Amino acid sequence: GMKTRGSVPRGGRTIWLQGGDYQRTQTFQLSADDSGTITSPIVWRGVEDQRVRLLGGRSLTGFSPVTNSTILARLEEPARSQVQQLDLYTLGLTNFGELRSRGFGRATTPAHSELFFGGRPMTLARWPNEGSFEKIAGFPAGSGKDDDHGGNVGDLPGGFLYAGDRPRRWQDVSSLWVHGYWAWDWANSYERVVELDRDRRFIRTAPPHGLYGFRAGQRFYFLNVLEELDQPGEWYLETASGVLYFWPPKPIGTAEVVLSLLDQPLLRLTDVSFVTFRGLQLEASRGAGVEIRGGTSNLIAGCALRNLGNTGVTIEGGRGHGVRSCDVFDTGDGGVSLAGGNRQTLEPSGHFVENCHFQRQGRWSKCYVPAVLLSGVGQRVAHNLIHDHPHSAILFTGNEHLIEFNEIHHIALETGDVGAIYTGRDYSFRGNRIRYNYLHETGGVGMGSMGVYLDDCVSGVEVYGNVFYQVHWAVFIGGGRDHRVEKNLFVDCDPAVRVDGRGLDPSPVWRNMVADYMRGQLAAVPAALYRQRYPALKSLDSWYGAPGATPITGDAFKGVPPEGNLIARNVSYGPWLETAWKANPGDLQLRDNFVVEKPGDERPRPPLFRLQPDDPAFKLGFEAIPFDQIGLRPDADRLRLSQIR
Repeated sequence: GMKTRGSVPRGGRTIWLQGGDYQRTQTFQLSADDSGTITSPIVWRGVEDQRVRLLGGRSLTGFSPVTNSTILARLEEPARSQVQQLDLYTLGLTNFGELRSRGFGRATTPAHSELFFGGRPMTLARWPNEGSFEKIAGFPAGSGKDDDHGGNVGDLPGGFLYAGDRPRRWQDVSSLWVHGYWAWDWANSYERVVELDRDRRFIRTAPPHGLYGFRAGQRFYFLNVLEELDQPGEWYLETASGVLYFWPPKPIGTAEVVLSLLDQPLLRLTDVSFVTFRGLQLEASRGAGVEIRGGTSNLIAGCALRNLGNTGVTIEGGRGHGVRSCDVFDTGDGGVSLAGGNRQTLEPSGHFVENCHFQRQGRWSKCYVPAVLLSGVGQRVAHNLIHDHPHSAILFTGNEHLIEFNEIHHIALETGDVGAIYTGRDYSFRGNRIRYNYLHETGGVGMGSMGVYLDDCVSGVEVYGNVFYQVHWAVFIGGGRDHRVEKNLFVDCDPAVRVDGRGLDPSPVWRNMVADYMRGQLAAVPAALYRQRYPALKSLDSWYGAPGATPITGDAFKGVPPEGNLIARNVSYGPWLETAWKANPGDLQLRDNFVVEKPGDERPRPPLFRLQPDDPAFKLGFEAIPFDQIGLRPDADRLRLSQIR
């Protein structure tokens, strides 16, 4: 390491990397001995105007048309003249990993190799094709399931029926998988098929059998089927022979073809401090792009991270680490994950994600793999652009995070009951601020999507000065307390604000959540410190009993109402406020909101959403939102990224 050799000069050192591909067959690792200091930082940097790529895969050439008559017979007629093949074994490539059951709550360890063409991920041959789903048709008679909600019960666990006879044409189903939203639109998983009965139209999957059981009518598709390689962009790898089959979206020689191979992060920093990586492209690992654990003040800046099997950047522990002015595209799981700070002392970590562009996260895991994931204390997410995500853009747990000046759009493209910015289920998550963000044109199936989703009684969040345009439930308070929703602009939302009182529901699932889980989460943090920092927590004593006193339990426990929520000085053009599920407008502190329920041409419109200086909202205390400061900011790293991509 540089420290042990005593070779870090005063003022620091820059290590320049020449342009080209650095093919990695193992992680590039730095340890504490490779650290700089606060006055002598170390920078690893790509040479200006050159593409410096850490490549975790192999660039493939040598494709040829399929001539094997047996394989051709398995393909549909239009595909026979289009599909190309390549024998990977002859290239010395044998370790492709394997498909694994992943998704909501499942393992995120590196799985199988993937194929990329022209810098974009290709689709493993599937039916129905991209964007379409089959639906669970029901369950076998006598299985102990019904058509409304089949759990994993009865004599055929993990089994369900499908419709139609498409699978009859599949010759080899030994490596057949299914992917679905088996019971709910916010919980997906991949399942290996262990039995396919074409006569009964029955599928049985390997344990652990879906998520929350299987429900009739829920969406799924089949994947990893050679016969379904039937459109451009699809591929299939026959692992027994090592032959790759691919229908390229453009002629095979016109763009680079890459197969991901490395099953580790491309870059790992362990207990490293004061090191920056700048101007690199990290691509085609089956694992993550970067892992940083421990240490102080490391920075990933101006890097392009794309086509990764897991997360772009994972930061665990340490202080002051950041990701700035990076492009994070096409990750199998999340974009950047930050964990740090101490919830027992409320000491902040100082980690940050700034000025980054996130697009197409969650290629595999889909749910709860946001572009930015925060846990712990004191992190900042600012000036990022996030779009084209199947689920949530920013998900946070913990305290005193700042989420500001981000633009988020076209999220929840494949899921429902989800928030663009989401947190939930803990009364002690306090001091979090969501301000000056622009959330617009979000998606959603089933229940749809929310803008800021404050789920399951989470409390004490400030939502200030944001712009919401064409968002379903723009701010959703799901039973929580002490939120401040102030000086936001809502345009064409449905509605702008929705509040419920689920903490008062006496049914077992909600009563247990509030009486047991939420009470336990409160007990897990220091009462004196938290009550001093967040005085509103003391109001819970009326419902739980004070710390040290006899707790209120049993029939005496009446639940916890959604008290203390201030909704003030907002502007809304379109549907304004809904209360439901044991909440009512009288629970809310509603003050000086300017509302036009059925707006005409006077509504502020994109791209600037300007209100006229004499708008009556300003007389009620609304303040102009610094809209021109939201989103990506030009800097030298962003300029260089645009030149080398």
